[in-house]
Amino acid sequence: MEHKSTEKVRCLIIGSGPAGYTAAIYAARANMNPVLYEGIQPGGQLTTTTDIENFPGYPEGISGFDMMEDFKKQALRFGADIRIGIATSTDFSDTLLKVVIEDEKVIEADTVIIATGATAKYLGLPDEAQYAGMGVSACATCDGFFYRKKKVAVVGGGDTACEEALYLASLAEKVYMIVRKDHLRASNIMQQRVAETPNIEVLFEHNTLGLFGEHGVEGARLVKRKGEPDEEIVEIEIDGFFLAIGHTPNSKIFADWLETDETGYINTVPGTPRTNVPGVFAAGDVADPVYRQAITAAASGCKAAIEAERYLLENGIRCNG
Repeated sequence: MEHKSTEKVRCLIIGSGPAGYTAAIYAARANMNPVLYEGIQPGGQLTTTTDIENFPGYPEGISGFDMMEDFKKQALRFGADIRIGIATSTDFSDTLLKVVIEDEKVIEADTVIIATGATAKYLGLPDEAQYAGMGVSACATCDGFFYRKKKVAVVGGGDTACEEALYLASLAEKVYMIVRKDHLRASNIMQQRVAETPNIEVLFEHNTLGLFGEHGVEGARLVKRKGEPDEEIVEIEIDGFFLAIGHTPNSKIFADWLETDETGYINTVPGTPRTNVPGVFAAGDVADPVYRQAITAAASGCKAAIEAERYLLENGIRCNG
């Protein structure tokens, strides 16, 4: 396919959450003239969360959307070129790194910072969209604080679900774990901790049918032992519904070139954002299955920009003032 145009840039940033925008701030200040493509979800996952109260410097809290607008303004102030568009394919076989935008424009970059994030897996219920930010969350450490002394449910049976349930149990009055199977997939130590926590109740062999509530989540409708002769419909009263069935890193278009773990998270040299391809750096949730916080993503975006600047200097690619 003939591509319409080719553009040469020094630093290309793909993605626009805390990692992408922070990388843009640092890269712009270092005279790298970064070009950033915002991707499918401008502002990233944060724009779908409730208020952010754990980011230092915002003592009153701030909405995810407003925070990302602030990050974006700061990057623009230093001259970052921020564009609407989605990266659709890549070719990292040469020192000049090629990224195709919207299947038509080719960007040839000396350095690429990947900050495409991850997408939380949902059950696919229409109610999940209806109650987004009104009781439905995919991040207990982000939103758990809003459910102090309330009742919540966590969907999932793996280590992540157990971790989320244990975290929420320290805040909420009651935590239900909704588990499809008749056992937890989690490690023995996590299972033991859940069993020893008095305000966690595990509902084995339960599937979620839907959520209900007037101005937010007030309860969940479940089916117990679906398809069995003793199948029954169960309703639980809850204020929050947390999904802990995993995340999918948005790394598919880089799969031919970059090393990833079995889930698709981009592998980086420990403690750095460097990937297996020189000049390509990964920041934020696309390379972080562990912490997944705005502040850790922002920090990794800073590291990626500094590494990109060093790479350009070491390779004699000048950053003009």
